[in-house]
Amino acid sequence: QVQLVESGGGLVQAGGSRTLSCAASGSIFSIGAMGWYRQAPGKQRELVATFTSGGITNYADSVKGRFTISRNNTRNTMYLQMNSLKAEDTAVYYCTAKIRRAVSDGWFDYWGQGTQVTVSS
Repeated sequence: QVQLVESGGGLVQAGGSRTLSCAASGSIFSIGAMGWYRQAPGKQRELVATFTSGGITNYADSVKGRFTISRNNTRNTMYLQMNSLKAEDTAVYYCTAKIRRAVSDGWFDYWGQGTQVTVSS
């Protein structure tokens, strides 16, 4: 019933910029913390950035100063602005969110299908 869909991935040259989007749809009462993860070839999935419902953001050391996470609660959409991209940023990027579907329900984690970001030299 609840769905997260990422978009904005693709090819980008090193040093360039790109913005990813994550749109939540379906029966949603409220959205708590949201975040971006990525998984590079042969590597474990790692946390990139998080955005709590209270407006607190956190970033992995590898992207700090280059990436910016934001969210538009009216549109139920989260963004990841990526600047000064490096080859090591190449990965499949996934969005995740804690969502409450009704006031009487608990919180559950939802994941998108992922979007490929490839940084070339």
